[in-house]
Amino acid sequence: MPYADLHVHTTRSDGALELAEVPDAARRGGVAVVALTDHDRLQPFDEPAIERDGIRIVHGIELRVETDAGQRVDLLGYGIEPTADLEATTERIQRNRIERGRAIVDRVEDRLDVDLGVTVDDGFGRPHVARAIDAHPDAAYDYEGAFDHLIGNDGPCFVPRELPSFEHGRQVLSEAGQLVSLAHPFRYPDPGAALELTSELDAVERYYPYGRAVDSSQVDRAIERHGLLATGGTDAHERELGVTGLSEAEYQRLGLEN
Repeated sequence: MPYADLHVHTTRSDGALELAEVPDAARRGGVAVVALTDHDRLQPFDEPAIERDGIRIVHGIELRVETDAGQRVDLLGYGIEPTADLEATTERIQRNRIERGRAIVDRVEDRLDVDLGVTVDDGFGRPHVARAIDAHPDAAYDYEGAFDHLIGNDGPCFVPRELPSFEHGRQVLSEAGQLVSLAHPFRYPDPGAALELTSELDAVERYYPYGRAVDSSQVDRAIERHGLLATGGTDAHERELGVTGLSEAEYQRLGLEN
């Protein structure tokens, strides 16, 4: 059972948990530390971490960026103290997220001839659309089917996002936070190319519930080659925490308690 789950989403982006519900969810999952890593959005507190009902909550963020080669990857920032540059970056992303979310909803409603009844505001993402499709009696797709047949990257209702560059994202997270990690390297089309980016980062997400076999030795080689720290977490979008994460010793090595 992990001590720290460092990849958790709340209702500030596309998760199911309210901030106030995180301590109880952490206790159910058996973890003492939770990092809130909402997509492209800062938490409603400025400290690098806070204590709530005996649970340490780390201020994190998951920022999607694009490399010069056109690969899109996610960076996890930890121990965030918001800066003007990071706030401006997330505000630009949120404006684009809202525009993109409305376009996706419009395409889905036109294609299925339904009214999804969703409100597109800050933090909106495709999981919100998929949940609305799943809940609609006339939509004919469940949550996974919505991604597979409608709003996935190759789907007829997909709309791409405008993303900051890898270099800009790495810089603003480094300036605002204590640690920058590459998220879930085996979720990208070219994991090897993604892992090469870690030469400019502090860490890589070593523990992640992919739901399939992966060659973790590739991550271990990157850790050794670039002197990286290891992070890990559930990537929770629902209410279950502690599926995977770090031991207490691994968490302490990150230095986020300082």
